[in-house]
Amino acid sequence: MSESLKGQLLCSLAMVLVGSTVVVSKLIGSDVEPFLATALRHAIALPVFLLLMRLRGQRLPRCSGRDAALLLVQAAAGSVGYTVLLMQGVVLAGAAETSIVTGTLPAVSALFAVLFLRERPGWQLAVSIMLATAGVVAVSLAPAPLSAAPARLAGIALVLAAIACEAAFILASKRLSRPVPALALSTLMCAGGLALSAWPAWLSLRTQPSSLGTPAIAAIAYYALVPTVAGFLLWYAGSARTSGARAALATVWMPVSALLLSALVLHEPIGPWQWLGLACVVLATVSASLGGRPPA
Repeated sequence: MSESLKGQLLCSLAMVLVGSTVVVSKLIGSDVEPFLATALRHAIALPVFLLLMRLRGQRLPRCSGRDAALLLVQAAAGSVGYTVLLMQGVVLAGAAETSIVTGTLPAVSALFAVLFLRERPGWQLAVSIMLATAGVVAVSLAPAPLSAAPARLAGIALVLAAIACEAAFILASKRLSRPVPALALSTLMCAGGLALSAWPAWLSLRTQPSSLGTPAIAAIAYYALVPTVAGFLLWYAGSARTSGARAALATVWMPVSALLLSALVLHEPIGPWQWLGLACVVLATVSASLGGRPPA
């Protein structure tokens, strides 16, 4: 097996693990307040990242005031905002619909780059944005009981807001005066996520007690150690062995994994509208990667 193919397989496995966060988010969000779950996730993952940095002989970089502010924005958007909004959205909309909407991340990142960074989109990126929009519309139009429709639409809106947070995270990293190594950046985001979610989590414990049973704790530990830490290691090991375009193509596995796991683990029904939405966002991801977008 060539190194390039091995790298693409590692990136694909990383995206399969990331896709499982949708299912885990529903399992957690049904019992645990989102800010508390977010704080616990980062509290579990942070010591692992610090240990990895020590084993690799790396240190946290010194940052200017401007870069420190950008890193704080990244932590607020990507580490806290994305996780909290995703957990709230998946409880309302369901894991199947959420799986498809999360697949719009490459297209939303491309759209934000056009709007806020004044990047010129090629025709591939324009097609990607249109296909991603069509995928979300298809999910929104899926038949549902009238009583459940408002909650489902609110959930889809929350998931789109989560994707916007993740896109903001990606754009903020482009504004840093100098790049931060991947492991150090992950460690900083984990520490920032813990610091920013700790106070809301403490307040939630006083006003809204959560059910921290064994299944919920196991789900949070899985989220922290498997998609967060193992997903990071697999992604960067794979992207170091393959091209950016191949790594970007591996992101198509995220919505596919999430949708299939929603059916297998949560036994959620998947209808024609969901399959249509999935096809649109997969094609949108492929088009975005062909348009030269960096992998998200």
